[in-house]
Amino acid sequence: MSTIAKKLPKIRQLPPNLINQIAAGEVIERPASVVKELLENSIDAGARRIEVTIAGGGSELIRISDDGCGMTSEQLPLAVSSHATSKLPDDESLFHVATLGFRGEAIASIGSVSHLTIRSRTESEDSGSELAVRGGVIESPSPCGCPTGTVMEVRNLFFNTPVRHRFLKTAQTERGHIVEAFTRLALANPQIHFVLTNNDKQLYDLPVTERWAARIEAFFGAEVSESLIPINSDDGQIKISGYVCDPSVSRGNNRMQYLFLNGRHIRDRALQHALGESYRGMLMVGRHPVCFLRMDMPADMIDVNVHPSKLEVRFTDGGRIYSRLLQSLRHQFLTTNLTQRVGPPEPIKDENELRTQPSSELGLPVSVEQQQRQAVIDWARTGQINNDNANRDVPMGGTPTFQPFPGNTSILNPAASIPAASNNTDLPTRNTPSEHEQAPWDKTDTSSMNTIPASPTEGQPSVCYLGFQVHNRYLVTQDESGMVVIDQHALHERVLYERVCAKVLSENASLESQRLLVPEPVSLTPAERTAAIDVKETLARIGIEIDEFGGETILIHSYPAMLPKTSPGDMLRTLLESVIAAGKQPDPKDLLNHLLSTIACKAAVKAGDPLNSQEITSLLEQKDLYHETHHCPHGRPTALFFSRDELDRMFGRLGPRARS
Repeated sequence: MSTIAKKLPKIRQLPPNLINQIAAGEVIERPASVVKELLENSIDAGARRIEVTIAGGGSELIRISDDGCGMTSEQLPLAVSSHATSKLPDDESLFHVATLGFRGEAIASIGSVSHLTIRSRTESEDSGSELAVRGGVIESPSPCGCPTGTVMEVRNLFFNTPVRHRFLKTAQTERGHIVEAFTRLALANPQIHFVLTNNDKQLYDLPVTERWAARIEAFFGAEVSESLIPINSDDGQIKISGYVCDPSVSRGNNRMQYLFLNGRHIRDRALQHALGESYRGMLMVGRHPVCFLRMDMPADMIDVNVHPSKLEVRFTDGGRIYSRLLQSLRHQFLTTNLTQRVGPPEPIKDENELRTQPSSELGLPVSVEQQQRQAVIDWARTGQINNDNANRDVPMGGTPTFQPFPGNTSILNPAASIPAASNNTDLPTRNTPSEHEQAPWDKTDTSSMNTIPASPTEGQPSVCYLGFQVHNRYLVTQDESGMVVIDQHALHERVLYERVCAKVLSENASLESQRLLVPEPVSLTPAERTAAIDVKETLARIGIEIDEFGGETILIHSYPAMLPKTSPGDMLRTLLESVIAAGKQPDPKDLLNHLLSTIACKAAVKAGDPLNSQEITSLLEQKDLYHETHHCPHGRPTALFFSRDELDRMFGRLGPRARS
């Protein structure tokens, strides 16, 4: 019996040019990768001005010039060699990387798949040097005239790798990727002047700025810049600064989440999850927050040597950084009024931004003169000085005590001037709750929670000057600076959600349940029955006790007491839809939050429910008892704010021709 010997393939050392082409497949994915790598080199070289010129989507031409430190003629051949870099002076430097680049692969990879020309001069030299690389073949350096700095010119990208060239998209698409790479680095370095030109047309000219918000506005416009919320947190090691956008400005994807770590743009799923958690309950399903955040920490706390593109990093203590980011954002949200405004928001001011106001004819700042004029108008109308506004020190003698509308206090507070038993047909016809009947938002046992009576305490001012219902679905009120229109269902849903969360999550207890005299059988699909059994304990925490009955039937023994008018079977099916949609192994905390928000939505007053004056007052008073009442648990805004200035502008009361 003969055997056929297997021939062992011969192992050979790959030539350097082929090695560089293989490496180019990892480092140089498309023209945008070339722009990114060369821009990072210019930034590491200490450049203060960087100009980028592209043509044909970058496949025909990419030219990047900077005024950095430059290179000598002796350094140029090393710069285009594999694994040669000036950024790791010793072996230990790999674990304390403080530069954007450090691998020494990019220029060699670029030169192996293009026509690369480098011109560079240092400040101490009288003339520069030029080096050409054609498809990996390095020519000898030659002298040339050029300013201090470096010019990298890449032509005919992927000319010798036609397969890679065929995978490129249209010039317009590739230009978009280049603009994105340019945007990331220009955002991370506002101290550098960046210029981008495409096919002889200048796209961006970004001078040096100390206001990061100004550079953000240059890329994304006024809609984003006017909605920025400053973030600033520092615990001694981890510093987080920058901006997040108001929930009213969101996107359908996470591409506008810019995270910078020690000046490097990164993508990290854990940090993106922390960002999403911080916006929980403030964004609609399928919407993603917008952010521009800079994180600074010691280099030994991170590992950037993970992927050739250096887009991914590892943290030595990822949990600490996750918690720090989440806490910083949540703290800022809790201390910021996120009520959705109608009209342009107030501009964001950086810490180092000083705004000077022009003087009026009286020699006062215009804003001060306007405030003092308004003070005189207020005094003429009401006989009193409104001290809520600053800079209203108008010199006067005594202030008369007359009323502008004698005997008609309902003009300022109609709800407070109408008795509870009034037959006024302008108010809803719902009966006022008696001492033994709670308002619809007080249907749970609140012995362990702070509750607000249905009407304000005698002698205390109401929460608002106005409070009336429009179309049985919106409440209109005002504060010292404008008018607020409130969605009664959304606000009540948030109030109930906060109360049940305090009960179930904070106190680790269960919602009050109503025991059924006869258990209700519910027929479910096999998937629904399996999901119900899997989350049986979680359902018990929200007041729904179930047991198996046989087949696909489930017995309901109790249901939440705050849902007396809801069918237990329908409620169970609604909750199981959420369980099934969450996946095979939903996060218990996420699932419980979702179920609680569903309970709150079912129990809240609906659009179309008439409310009497006491119920309106009670709901408005509870608005200030909880955080985040500016959005319902599903992310819809609960209120729209119209500032007094915006109302004046809409009615033409601002400007030189406005009349009182």
